[in-house]
Amino acid sequence: MSVQSAQKAGPADAKVTPMMAQYIEIKTANPDSLLFYRMGDFYELFFEDAEVAARALGITLTKRGKHQGEDIPMCGVPVHAADDYLQKLIALGHRVSVCEQTEDPAEAKKRGSKSVVRRDVVRLVTPGTITEDRLLDAGANNFLAALTRLRGSSLGGDAVYGLAWVDMSTGSFQVCETDDQRLASDIVQISPRELILADNLLQEKDFRQTLEQAGAALSPVPRAYFDSATATDKLAQYFGVKTLDGFGVFSRAELSAASGILSYIEKTQLGERPPLDPPARQSGNGRMLIDPATRSNLELSRTLSGEKQGSLLATIDKTVTGSGSRLLASRLAAPLLDPEAISKRQDAVEFFFENEIMREGLRQTLKGAPDMARSLSRIALHRGGPRDVLAIATGLRAVRTAFEQTSKSAEYPAEIAAARTALGNAPHDLGAELDRAIKEDPPLLKRDGGFIASGYDENLDELRALRDESRKVIAKLQADYGEELGLRSLKIKHNSVLGWFIEAPTAQTEKMVADPGRFIHRQTMAGAMRFTTTELADLESKIASAGERALAIEMEIFDRLADAIVESGDLIKAAAHGLGVLDVSAALAKLAQEDGYVRPAIDGSRAFHITGGRHPVVERALKTSGGDAFVANDADLGPRTETDAGSIWLITGPNMAGKSTFLRQNALIAVMAQMGAFVPAYSAHIGIVDRLFSRVGAADDLARGRSTFMVEMVETAAILNQASDRSLVILDEIGRGTATFDGLSIAWASIEHLHEINKSRALFATHYHELTVLSAKLDRLSNATVSVKEWNGDVIFLHEIVPGAADRSYGIQVAKLAGLPPSVVERSKQVLSQLEEQDRSSPAENLIDELPLFATLQPAQPKTTRCVIEPALEELDRLNPDDMTPREALEALYMLKSSRLKNSDPIKN
Repeated sequence: MSVQSAQKAGPADAKVTPMMAQYIEIKTANPDSLLFYRMGDFYELFFEDAEVAARALGITLTKRGKHQGEDIPMCGVPVHAADDYLQKLIALGHRVSVCEQTEDPAEAKKRGSKSVVRRDVVRLVTPGTITEDRLLDAGANNFLAALTRLRGSSLGGDAVYGLAWVDMSTGSFQVCETDDQRLASDIVQISPRELILADNLLQEKDFRQTLEQAGAALSPVPRAYFDSATATDKLAQYFGVKTLDGFGVFSRAELSAASGILSYIEKTQLGERPPLDPPARQSGNGRMLIDPATRSNLELSRTLSGEKQGSLLATIDKTVTGSGSRLLASRLAAPLLDPEAISKRQDAVEFFFENEIMREGLRQTLKGAPDMARSLSRIALHRGGPRDVLAIATGLRAVRTAFEQTSKSAEYPAEIAAARTALGNAPHDLGAELDRAIKEDPPLLKRDGGFIASGYDENLDELRALRDESRKVIAKLQADYGEELGLRSLKIKHNSVLGWFIEAPTAQTEKMVADPGRFIHRQTMAGAMRFTTTELADLESKIASAGERALAIEMEIFDRLADAIVESGDLIKAAAHGLGVLDVSAALAKLAQEDGYVRPAIDGSRAFHITGGRHPVVERALKTSGGDAFVANDADLGPRTETDAGSIWLITGPNMAGKSTFLRQNALIAVMAQMGAFVPAYSAHIGIVDRLFSRVGAADDLARGRSTFMVEMVETAAILNQASDRSLVILDEIGRGTATFDGLSIAWASIEHLHEINKSRALFATHYHELTVLSAKLDRLSNATVSVKEWNGDVIFLHEIVPGAADRSYGIQVAKLAGLPPSVVERSKQVLSQLEEQDRSSPAENLIDELPLFATLQPAQPKTTRCVIEPALEELDRLNPDDMTPREALEALYMLKSSRLKNSDPIKN
């Protein structure tokens, strides 16, 4: 049964209980999400929501009563474990509306015995708006992004796109303008968990497929969210300013996207405003452009299987804080193009490289620093608890210590100096206050109480003493009365009728009876009398309400501390960022020292000279496994004269020899250099790479109807159409996905295009040895090969890149190493020998003379050759050498040779 049918139920239908009527009303207002409906200690789900959640979470589907004659499906999750279930649902792409009780059940009873406790949705949980620690990856940003498209572009072309992205857990807020060529790359660089856009855009099939490649949950919203006419006013109102001039100059597309993301945040947070930074404009011209295919091929942040382990990010990440890990990931995702800005980052790394003692002491401090930015965000959204306040206190303590630890040097690089300024400006007085206020191990939820430290508030301590030590308080009062009246037999007792009372033997109560104004008679018993006093009555009242009043005082203190934290939010966020900068710089310095990395020279030239370059991920894997040392190799792709464009290396050699590793390592070195890190090499000089392109590996895209070869050609087309003379291009085995002559022709023409049109620095690995003749006419093309040695019929890979061209592919030797059956290996050798013999009559050198440079290739017609391998083998199989004389054997050989031209079938080569 659906909620819609339940809503349409008429008067003749079965009665709807008040609780179910309330549920249906709230669910109707939130149709696009699963409704977590609070009932006591559980969140319950009903109707289709229950069926969906039960399947997704693997929990039992039950039922609760009937509606319209049918059972109502129901399932539920405990409130205390809700975060775990939310995490699973969000990971599966679901959105969840959290409906809480908004009044005390006692208040509801005052309206009548059948009154339902008021409930309302307090929050809409989506992949991009979560802030809970248990739902977040500490080392990754959780971006919510908004995309808008406007006609007419300041970048040129028919359309301009605005992108805005926010991390609600830290307050980061950025915008940029992009175009059709950069759109996919920019979205993948941001890597949002959720992408919101106008619903009409998702109706365009090709556009939707492009967006789905980013892997983000797509959330369509009305076009009114992106109204650029009101965008400026909306942003100014959100940040409480009259003009946005103080934040920078924004395009119409950027303002539209920023307005859309704020509208979505207001919708999902139901009035709560996360403490966002003012929007910062990110220029697309300031960072290296890396398209989605290249990011995937190079496994920058994830491996091809989707795992973080084994990626470049996992290999170089030695940070010890969440903010540092996120900052490192963002720098890796968007390498810089400004040599001066890169140099500032390198200066910070070099400072910690040279100051090891300071670095290690600082890293020990940073290990104990909580994630202040995320705790601050939860506190500002009224989702924080005592542990978040403690995190701010502990974090500010680490800030103070880090500031003191880095005060031993008189001169600092610009990045470290700016970070220290932020640490010094942190609200240290607030930190001291929080240290005094919060216990070391507070409960998770503030409603549990017991998180304010003893000695912080006198009244709270007194109430706790009454609550926790009422027996001691009563015993002390009893001793005081007994000493005053001289009655050792006086007792203070309690029962459910009288409450607390004073009891003494009747014969000893003269003084009490004589002072009725103080000792009020309550009851006469056989042999004893009972009294009370104003003091005892007050104490009884305090004891009865001490627990509630103690919790109320703790709540007041919490709210006061939370307000103080929010008021100092900007300073706290700046200090948290400062810790992140110190963490990243120290971590990269430690990486460089442990793994032998060097500071690369970065400038505006077209140089690309690497001496002793290594692949950071493969090298780490070899060290971890105890394997052989990584073989370092040089690369020089820079211009040969000042006026030249970059060089192209054409690399040949067998599979498994290390061609792909060599290609990837040079691309990774360029990325690491421009993110501001040291690089795995003996030395490196790199002129700024504006765009990085990589076409390595083979994969299909069946969802979009693309074969492996089609994917290869699409990616190659993107490279040849977009690469510039400042780009770095990595191409591996272009043309291998189709017929030999077709593939050779495509590879040939692609090299010529790179050389003559793109003029990019490039590494081009191939098995087409025929391409090596191009070096005779293309002056910036050099041949290189991976050296190997043969020993007893086997091939030994030396993994060294040396000048020259490979004379063979060693494919059969590699096949043997892979475990192909010996019979297949032997048969392959026979076929190869025959084919090579036929091919010697038409060497590739003839082709280079026949084709003018960058001419349109006319695919050669397949040659028809006479071959008698199968018939000859059949004849040979009939012969028995042991039964033949030498003369008979010789005659048989002549017979086979004679039948070769008569009985063979044509084989197309």
